[in-house]
Amino acid sequence: MANEIPYKIYLEESEMPTAWYNFRADMKEKPAPLLNPATHQPASVDELSAVFCRELAEQELNNTDALIPIPEEIRSFYKMYRPSPLVRAYCLEQKLGTPAKIYYKFEGNNTSGSHKLNSAIAQAYYAKKQGLKGVTTETGAGQWGTALSMACSYFDLDCRVYMVKVSYEQKPFRREVMRTYGAGVIPSPSDTTEVGKKILAEHPGTGGSLGCAISEAVEYAVSHEGYRYVLGSVLNQVLLHQSVIGLETKTALDKYGIKADVIIGCAGGGSNLGGLIAPFVGEQLRGEAKYKFVAVEPASCPSLTRGTYAYDFCDTGKICPLAKMYTIGSNYIPAPNHAGGLRYHGMSSTLSALRDQGILDAVSYRQTEVFAAAEQFARIEGILPAPESSHAIKAAIDEAMRCKETGEEKTIVFGLTGTGYFDLYGYQKFNDGEMQDYIPTDEELAKSLESLPQM
Repeated sequence: MANEIPYKIYLEESEMPTAWYNFRADMKEKPAPLLNPATHQPASVDELSAVFCRELAEQELNNTDALIPIPEEIRSFYKMYRPSPLVRAYCLEQKLGTPAKIYYKFEGNNTSGSHKLNSAIAQAYYAKKQGLKGVTTETGAGQWGTALSMACSYFDLDCRVYMVKVSYEQKPFRREVMRTYGAGVIPSPSDTTEVGKKILAEHPGTGGSLGCAISEAVEYAVSHEGYRYVLGSVLNQVLLHQSVIGLETKTALDKYGIKADVIIGCAGGGSNLGGLIAPFVGEQLRGEAKYKFVAVEPASCPSLTRGTYAYDFCDTGKICPLAKMYTIGSNYIPAPNHAGGLRYHGMSSTLSALRDQGILDAVSYRQTEVFAAAEQFARIEGILPAPESSHAIKAAIDEAMRCKETGEEKTIVFGLTGTGYFDLYGYQKFNDGEMQDYIPTDEELAKSLESLPQM
């Protein structure tokens, strides 16, 4: 189409996806299966159903169905804030003086402030459908916990959130939003679970990690009747729900005849990145198109860029299934950087498989350069981004500057996963010149990787 590209491309409700897209169905070489931690055999739906809602367990193991219909109750909820806009960053392009065209999919236009609500409402729906009393979960920076507390309040479910202690202390207002929606919020590691007590004994004074919080949430769920555990990233079911991001993005680009060249997303466990790239990966897997996919992670927690591709525990307490993924060891407790949602020791097994197969590139950045990019973006584009999203912003700016050097007119698309208005403590540290960068040594990572299970 020859239409002039607007600043914001909005889709009609009728253009919203009616089915999630499962790109594992198009992968010739499937991701390695989850393993039962006791038997080291592929986990079955029955085994996973002891931890997760049964329909979610079935979605987790589904490698064959490309399209999974979105229940009408979930689509109705989506309509409160979806479709989300695809924004042309005209001001940023002009300021950078780049020939590149830059677009971002903005997922912060809902009360939870991030993309996490896309999966939270789905998981709460299946919990309610199964007749459960409530769910437990972990949260890093708090976006997932906030989204899940909203979703549970909508379906009248109890919600218990184990929040990584350093984020619990850094982001008190995110915690209060969760409580406003009725969730119970516990700083992790805590003395409310046996695994929490064990971690505190082994790491006195620790600020915790997502791996620790996962262990506590799972322990509570499996030991209380009528509860199941839900997760905001990493799992196949979550990437599936988040595919609405990529499906909408592709529809918006196709509407104006735009072909993306580079697609970028921040990566902690992989939910937003996997969702954003899903339909584009599908095209590439089917031989219909070619893209450059880039995962961006913090240098303080570099699973994709410095980790090992191996089976590892998904949690610090070693009670969850084993996943083959890029990992820096389930015992690794990252530095207390302000991108709390990216402080996970591993990566989605599906994205890890794409990385291993040479389909997914990965880069890492120090948090000071990420916050510098965040402030640059805020001053030019008028949105204060979350620290997690700012990793993708930094990579997009770098890609655009390379285009400036070479004269290439690439089209860059990145995911702006949420806003940073509850992350002002981090911005304060950066503005005061008190923010520090921590990059683990090779020796530290090697020590952590000694904990990998012997297969």
